[in-house]
Amino acid sequence: MSTSASRPVAPGPRFLAAEQRFCGADGPAGESYPQAQRDVRTQSYGRHREYSQLAGEDLMTTTTTTEVSGRTVALGRAAQQLDLKRGEFELAVQLGHVRTTREDLSARPRVPQEEIERIRSAEGFPEALRERVRVVGTAEASQLLDVPAHRFTRLARGGHFTPVKCYLNRYRAVVWLYLAEEVTDLALRYPELLTDRQLPKETLVRLGAGEDRRPRNWRGRRAAMLLRQTEDPWERAAGIAAALDPAHLSEVVTDPYERAYLSRLRPEAIRVGPDSPAAREVIERLQLAQDLDEVLWYRMDLAQHLSIARSTRPAPRPEKERPAFAAVGAARPVHVPAPTSPPGQVEGKQSEPTGRPLGPVGVERVQPRAGRGRLRRGLARLRRPRAAARSATTTP
Repeated sequence: MSTSASRPVAPGPRFLAAEQRFCGADGPAGESYPQAQRDVRTQSYGRHREYSQLAGEDLMTTTTTTEVSGRTVALGRAAQQLDLKRGEFELAVQLGHVRTTREDLSARPRVPQEEIERIRSAEGFPEALRERVRVVGTAEASQLLDVPAHRFTRLARGGHFTPVKCYLNRYRAVVWLYLAEEVTDLALRYPELLTDRQLPKETLVRLGAGEDRRPRNWRGRRAAMLLRQTEDPWERAAGIAAALDPAHLSEVVTDPYERAYLSRLRPEAIRVGPDSPAAREVIERLQLAQDLDEVLWYRMDLAQHLSIARSTRPAPRPEKERPAFAAVGAARPVHVPAPTSPPGQVEGKQSEPTGRPLGPVGVERVQPRAGRGRLRRGLARLRRPRAAARSATTTP
């Protein structure tokens, strides 16, 4: 378990220099970018298949945005027909076991009826599907591998196991969950991790430095699952941008309209345990990249996805910009001075007037309102007897 995540590194010129060093003089969009991207990802994420796919291999999207043909059902109804709980069904969609479709970006995903029939007709349904989405914690995973719990924790902290989900317990500590299928598969492929008395040297170096790879690997897997769920280039860019804090995002995406569009397409926050401000703060920090090379990886990946999205369609902008303050002031009526010559006559030249002849301009004299002085004099007369009466009563 982990109580909280460290503070993300601040942006600055070193990221621009690092991007030029990895990507060449042309920046993230240069010709050397794909190879540099693979190098950074290989150094950061090792042998895990999720990140090797992100390093350049094609990801099969499980949610297509096309004109829906045939009968479709809602996600809740599909989970019932597949005999899955809500969390199991969401994980099956994220992992690509269940494909969804939708008409446009604003519509909610739905599951085609033929996809449900395909899954139900598979061998071993529904036990086989449930086993593929079964998750285990540290205690259950160590029982599956027949190793002490502290050894499995050290292997997970060293980056050998990648979490697929997490939640917060009542102490606001992060509890990591792993796919049972992946835990047993890695034990079969690398039995020396469980049987050798000493862990690999690279793992010992990481643990000695106090490094914990679980949050980092979880962020990378989450980015891979977000990319798999959509084929829209702007939504894919928004999934990568979700791992960067606003300071880094403003450096990569300088256009405010593009940042607003990415924020609108931002994936929903994960649901973890009790909903409280403290819990949301922990999860928000957990979703942001922390280390220098990790932040650089997401910046480079976002730059590449943005170039693809811009070539597909521009970000929406308002049709008419609001006028500036100076333009509003210039639109006010301007005082025109009186002409020096009479109307219809130019200095040194007599011209005949056109249209209806203009007559003399009459000036209306404003008279003061009558009756106001009489009212004042009448009020004065009324006050005089009262004042005289008061003076008579006060005299001895």
